[in-house]
Amino acid sequence: MYAIVEIAGQQFKVAKDQKVYVHRLDAKTGSKISFDQVLLLGDGDKVTVGAPAIANASVEAKVVKHLKDDKVIVFKKKRRKGYRVKNGHRQSLTEILIESIGTSAKKKAAPAEKVEKTNVKAKPAAKKEAAKAATKKTAAKPSADLSSKTVAELKAMAKESGVSGYTSLKKAELIAALSAK
Repeated sequence: MYAIVEIAGQQFKVAKDQKVYVHRLDAKTGSKISFDQVLLLGDGDKVTVGAPAIANASVEAKVVKHLKDDKVIVFKKKRRKGYRVKNGHRQSLTEILIESIGTSAKKKAAPAEKVEKTNVKAKPAAKKEAAKAATKKTAAKPSADLSSKTVAELKAMAKESGVSGYTSLKKAELIAALSAK
């Protein structure tokens, strides 16, 4: 029996009692881990393909040890320019031993958590007040003389009347804030 399983972002063809080197996993040496992303199961002539993963299938493995791969030399050179750079890299790996491959009768259903979107940029209090005043239907309508003025003139008027946060307000918010006062 063999399986194609996704481990740490890569796909591996594994069989029982096989040692596999994968990218470093966050597990202690000797601990047992389970992989639920089984993409294909093969048992003799019977092959089961998932879409994208097979439900109720898992691969159980044991972490044998953590190690580093052989050094890979990266050498860059531009001829006749005097440019030469030599770097080395050793990839961190985890050696795992596949203990069992199979399907279970029940699927362990993970609870679906709803992620609420929160607004990262919160408006200052002055902007909130001005926005509320602008959206209210019962609020006083801005007079024609305020809408004909420029943003700089409106900001000067807001400064004189004591509107807080007037520097970051837009024209419509300034008009709403001035007509509310």
